[in-house]
Amino acid sequence: MVKVEGTLDELRALFVEGAKSEAKRQAKKAGAEVVKSATKSAKKRTKSAWQKFIAKKSNQVKFKSGPKKGRLDLSKMARNYRRQQRSRK
Repeated sequence: MVKVEGTLDELRALFVEGAKSEAKRQAKKAGAEVVKSATKSAKKRTKSAWQKFIAKKSNQVKFKSGPKKGRLDLSKMARNYRRQQRSRK
């Protein structure tokens, strides 16, 4: 048997806080392993037609002036996309 001496605060720091930090460390490690295994087995999802359309630089329409200058104009792009989809049918 081991004899441990010290104030209550010192003992608490030794045993309770140590156990808490060890539990946190183990939980974090277990979580990391779960995430790692999930990303290995998960298949990449195929992109939708809209996502493929947006990715092409030639389809990107940007605001030319105003506070949104330089950002993508998604409403115009959506109109172009729908127009393209209709013409393909």
